This record gives sequence, structure tokens and C-alpha cells, in this order.
Amino acid sequence: MLPSTDVELAEAVFVPPALSLARVTSGTLFGLSLRLVDVEVGSRRGPGHFQLAGLAEAAVREARVRVSSAISQLGLTLEEYGITVSLAPADVRKNGSGLDLALAIAILETLGQLPTGSTAGALVVGELGLDGSVRPIPGVLPLLDGARRLGLVAAFVPVDNSREAARVGGLDAYPIRSLRQLVAHLRGEERAVAVKAEHYVPATASGPDLVDIRGQSIGKRALLIAAAGRHHLLLLGPPGAGKSMLARRLVGLLPPLSLEQALETTALHSVAGLLDRSAGIIDSPPFRAPHHTVSDIGLVGGGTNPRPGELSLAHHGVLFLDELLEFRRSALEALRQPLEEQKVSVVRSQARVVFPARPLVVFAMNPCPCGHYGSPRGQCRCDSAARLRYLGKLSGPLLDRIDLHVNVPPVDASSLRQSSSQGSESTAQLAKRVAVARARQAERRKSGLTAAVDNSDLGLAELERIARLDTKGTKLIEAAFARLGLSARSYVRTLRVARTIADLDDATDVREEHVGEAVCYRAPGANPQERKPT
Repeated sequence: MLPSTDVELAEAVFVPPALSLARVTSGTLFGLSLRLVDVEVGSRRGPGHFQLAGLAEAAVREARVRVSSAISQLGLTLEEYGITVSLAPADVRKNGSGLDLALAIAILETLGQLPTGSTAGALVVGELGLDGSVRPIPGVLPLLDGARRLGLVAAFVPVDNSREAARVGGLDAYPIRSLRQLVAHLRGEERAVAVKAEHYVPATASGPDLVDIRGQSIGKRALLIAAAGRHHLLLLGPPGAGKSMLARRLVGLLPPLSLEQALETTALHSVAGLLDRSAGIIDSPPFRAPHHTVSDIGLVGGGTNPRPGELSLAHHGVLFLDELLEFRRSALEALRQPLEEQKVSVVRSQARVVFPARPLVVFAMNPCPCGHYGSPRGQCRCDSAARLRYLGKLSGPLLDRIDLHVNVPPVDASSLRQSSSQGSESTAQLAKRVAVARARQAERRKSGLTAAVDNSDLGLAELERIARLDTKGTKLIEAAFARLGLSARSYVRTLRVARTIADLDDATDVREEHVGEAVCYRAPGANPQERKPT
């Protein structure tokens, strides 16, 4: 039996040293929503190990390598310490590399290199390089906006995300270039300077001008109406008729983005990792034109860790789907509900994510597989069965959600020889007309006549107040309803278009000619040359 002093010594050998604990606040995104993550670290001297708990995905688990190397650049080594990391709440999945910087700071606190609670009240996000540099991460704008809403007063972000961070008011955002710089700031040795809020100046979308397009007066008229009321548009015509040229010029007719719209659009692009960090904000309506091989998730959004699709990335702008019937049918059908609800809802086991989706969608397609059916120039090589199979890819319910159906015929040689200044208005001139029509809609909203942002949002009850038809207009739409077999949705959408046409004419009432033009856009193949030109 050992003497009592020896027993005490033996017990002392086996009692592990107490853990030194630290906690730093960081966060991850689920959709556009911030999920705060408490990075809790405990360390003790002893056999070197690194344990991480908290439902971390691969990029988070690999942080051990990046953090260890970055800390070694400060002259410290973690090999003689046992490090235990807990990412709370433990039942929420953590993804991305944005927790690196918070993890490094928490470890340095446990090792006594930083004052305890040095980042209290602040959000710490950023990816670490092996040399200790802080690299940019996606989604800084929604991360900081969420932190502000939750009462945090400061944030430490990568320097390359500083312009994006400057768009979020209500908290001090410090751009950090390296781990060494942040350590010096927290020690009080060299204070970092918070970014200054930047004044928002909206910009007009730049791009090709409508004045360059020869002929196609009906197509230009349809663009004008689509932009004035945010009506979805289908362009149908043979190859080379100018469908793509028209669609790519539509974004120039849209009004500038308000600050709220710009922030919404920027957040979506930031989460997707597509934001130009030198600009910091998207200040003009976006234009998206995905290839027809895009997946369902790529078009609409979703995934294990939900990301916005092209539909949401075109929020407040234009989504152009060229060669429409070459897209997967499942992808096209996935558009139906979002076009109606103006949002994309992604349901996962953990939560439900909602991405806003209010683009103006332009569809372009050929009338048959070879593209020349009904064209006066080319000889169609498709039989009726091939044409039916081809057109059958576009379902009736999706077609019913498109307000304007426009034939785009080939342009004749005489129109191509015309000067650009002959009988054609520029994008800037037409944009002024769009602005006047949208101002009328805004006035009705301010006066309480409607709650709709655009004419495309008007409900039937609102249309009865602001788009009441005279006797001739009523008879015309009733006859068209019976003859064309319009659905109730088509009826409402026709009235919405008629209201927009009246706004472009600066008319208080919706008259017969407005209804007549709107009906023509619902009738496939009906593009009478007598329709009012631009």
C-alpha cells in the first residue's frame, strides 16, 4: 500500500487539466435567412487532438487544416493542445467556410492570446487561407442584415466583401484582411476602421438599343406593354426573325431599381456567389438568359442547401428563355406556381426557404422543329404529327400564365435597308413612356384604389374598379371569351393588359380599342397589321 503522499501524487497525475473555454458568434445561411452559430472552443494542454461536433458538413470539418495553418503564421502551434469545438445549436447543419475566422478567434482566446469576450456583440465571418489571409464568402449582405435584426452591433467581414457590407446600416462592419490584423484590433494594438455607408444611386440597365431593330413594330409594341405592366411575353417566329434581339432590349425599358429592390436583388446574387464585389450592389435590373440544358433546380432554385435559381436571380429584371421547347418539360412546369405566386418555396426537412421571384419573363420559340412553319421565306419540312409533338411540350396551364402572345414574322429587305432613325423610337424614348404608365399605377396605389405594385398583380375586384368596360368593350371581351375558349385566368389577364394599354394612352377609362388590342395578344397567331404601332 502506497503512503498517503504517494497516493496524492498518483491521483494528481491522472487528473486532467481544466478546459479553457471561449465562445464567438458566427453564422451560416439557410436560403436568405441567417442562422446564428455559437462557436464554442475548449482547450487544454496534453496530447494534441482536434475534435469538432455540431452537424458540420465537409467544408466546415476541413476548417481544422486552414485554421491550424493560419494560427501557425502567428508563431503558435496547436500540436501540444487538445482542442474541442462545438458548433451550437448542435442539431442545425453547418455549411460553407465562413466559420473559419470565428473558430480561429475562439481558439486564440482559449490559449490566452486574446481578452475573454473580445468579440462580444459581434458577428465574425470569413474564410481563412493557409497564410492567415481572410478570403471573401458569399452571402455577406443577408448575413449582416440578419445580424442587425437580431441586435448585434458589429461585424468582422473579409475586406473583399466590404462594399457589400457597406450597404447594411445599423451596425459597424469592420473589413479584415488577415487573422493577424483582427488579432491586433482585438488586442487594441491597431484598430480597424469600420466601413462607411455608401449612398445608393440607381442606374439604368445598359445594353443594346431598340432603335437598331428594323421593322418589327408589333414586337416593339409588345415590349412596351410588357415593361409598362410587367406582363410575361411569348415571342413566336422563325429563326432569324429577331426574337432574341427584341428580348435582350426589354431590360432597358424597365424603371431603375429602388434601394429596397436593389438590396433584395443583391442578396439573392450574393447568396448564389455571383455578386460583383467591386460594385457591392446590383443597381440596375438584372437580365438572365440560361441555356436550355439548365436543370430544374438551376432554373427555379433548391438543392440540399437551398440556393436561388435563375427565376429568382432575375428578380426585378428580365428572365429570357430562348428556344423554349428545348428546355426540359419538368423545368418548364416547375415555373407554373412561382409565376403565379411570385416566389419560390423550397421545403426541406429542416425548414422552409422562400426566395422572391418577380421577374418579367420572356419566352421565345419556333413554330415547329425546323422553325419555318407558316413562314413566307422558308419551306417547312415537318409533318403535322411532328409539329403537334413539338408544341405539346408547352402545356396549356403554363401558356395560360403568359399575358402577351406575339408572332414575330421575318423582316423584309426594304425594312433592313431603312436608317435607324426612320420611324423607330429609341430605348430611352420608350422608357419614358413606360415611366409615365408606371407613375399612373403608383398614383392609384397611393390613393388606395389598388394594392397592386404592377398591373400584372391586379385582382378581379380591383379591375372592376379601375378597368370598368363600356358596353362595346364588354361585348367584345365576351365574344372573344366564347370564341377563343379563354379561361377565367385568361379573362383576368386580358383585362390587366387592357388596363396597361390604357395607361400608355394616358387614358382614365379602358375603351373598346384597348380591349381589342389586349384580346389580340391572347389569340395565338393573331397579329393584325392594323394593330396600333409603337
